[in-house]
Amino acid sequence: MTTTSTVEHTLPQGLERAGEILTDEALAFVAELHRRFAPRRAELLGAREESRRRAASTGTLDFLPETREIRESEWKVAPAPPALQDRRVEMTGPASPAKMAINALNSGAKVWLADLEDASSPTWYNQVDGILNLRDAARGTLSHTSPDGRSYTLRQDAPLAVVVTRPRGWHLPEHNVTVDGQPASGSLVDFGLHFFHTAKLLLANGHGPYYYLPKLESHLEARLWNDVFSFAEEHLGIEHGTIRATVLIETIPAAFQMEEILWELREHASGLNAGRWDYLFSIIKYFRDAGEKFVLADRSTITMTAPLMRAYTELLVRTCHRRGAFAMGGMAAVIPNRRQPEITEAAFEKVRADKTREATDGFDGSWVAHPDLVATCREVFDGVLGEKPNQVDRLREEVQVSAEQLLDVPSAGTVRTQKELALNLYVAVRYTAVWLSGNGAVAIHNLMEDAATAEISRSQVWQQIRNGVVYDDTGATATRELVAQELERQKEVLREELDAEFYERHVEPAAALIADLVLGEEYVDFLTLPAYDVVQGR
Repeated sequence: MTTTSTVEHTLPQGLERAGEILTDEALAFVAELHRRFAPRRAELLGAREESRRRAASTGTLDFLPETREIRESEWKVAPAPPALQDRRVEMTGPASPAKMAINALNSGAKVWLADLEDASSPTWYNQVDGILNLRDAARGTLSHTSPDGRSYTLRQDAPLAVVVTRPRGWHLPEHNVTVDGQPASGSLVDFGLHFFHTAKLLLANGHGPYYYLPKLESHLEARLWNDVFSFAEEHLGIEHGTIRATVLIETIPAAFQMEEILWELREHASGLNAGRWDYLFSIIKYFRDAGEKFVLADRSTITMTAPLMRAYTELLVRTCHRRGAFAMGGMAAVIPNRRQPEITEAAFEKVRADKTREATDGFDGSWVAHPDLVATCREVFDGVLGEKPNQVDRLREEVQVSAEQLLDVPSAGTVRTQKELALNLYVAVRYTAVWLSGNGAVAIHNLMEDAATAEISRSQVWQQIRNGVVYDDTGATATRELVAQELERQKEVLREELDAEFYERHVEPAAALIADLVLGEEYVDFLTLPAYDVVQGR
């Protein structure tokens, strides 16, 4: 344990260059962020449960009456800097290890979402190594040599992707850094270390400190981020408004506060992003006590064309463009299967169709999880945008979305099967096992999955037990006994598929964790909170 004033931190095991990031000056900056903003963070996290209980008791949500003037008045966010004008293809992936970071920067995408959150298992090694890689990338020195001697360097023949970093959400702590005896906020550690070490380097490169903000549930949480940004800029002597943030609208309460979130961040805002798994996971979590009306269909059957999801995405595009912000589409998670090209071809056609929907709906760009998808996404958006960098001028004024449409869960379908129960348990355990091993981006069934997939999978199982769902394909009722039996079956499937040592070390604890989450009487808000207790010391 190392002490800097009243800041204590551990050094990640095996990361020789950690001291370049965990400097006294950088940790003092993190400590100042903690002292100024941690109390408000705690208050806002406490307010989440109060808001959730109120919504569950009434079975509804609505647009806030107290912020009507913000929604009805005319205003716009600050103009985007040149580096963020064109975001038609965004590559996503963890900032650690270095090889993946280099491949993302070299991918040909306009932007790289450098993930310190859902696609990263938050071992202390991964968090510090990710920031070290981002600092080296900003310096232009990032490189990697693999054990087989292959060398990876940043390309010189074409522009690198612009980096937009995603820190952890407000709910996650960082136990390897304490300030005045309290664990620091994972959000403030990630942001503080990254901003301190890269902001001026990025500006010298013609870019800037750009961020994706995950898991927000209210405009007051956006206000807190805005105040963090303003303080950080002043502290480092950087012009106010230099930071730009894109907010992931991945919780159901945030969908009702898109205008207000942009308003609070208007001097730092860049756009909003629409996803799927986290959004659906949030509906289950938020309305877990509200009865059968909010029981989702099998997640594999819920597409972005369902009326519920159309309402959400069209409102996001309209809101962003009305306010001069970018609307960013969701993830294409396909991984090419070299041995089965016909599967890859069919999957790519689905990606093309999904990206075509986004581009024609008015989105300014979209996400892909594999470099091979960059060209497909770019081709679709090129066909709509042409020479224009974006389509913020497409206002979608014809879109009118009601609270009832955003909450129309039955419109997403009603099919619920025991086959999908098995899939959910398999995916939840397999993903969590790899996450516990230190990897947050996991290939499962030709898809690159992150924590959101495990969250929706385990949440759906809990919801089905809670509501006694009867499965369409077998007529069986979702009970704890039935689910426990199926979980044992999926453990055996994994035992056959995976290395014996990996199974014992990671699958067994992952299955125990998933069992606690899906069979427990009380719903646990985030899988990553109890899972973090396992990885925090690594």
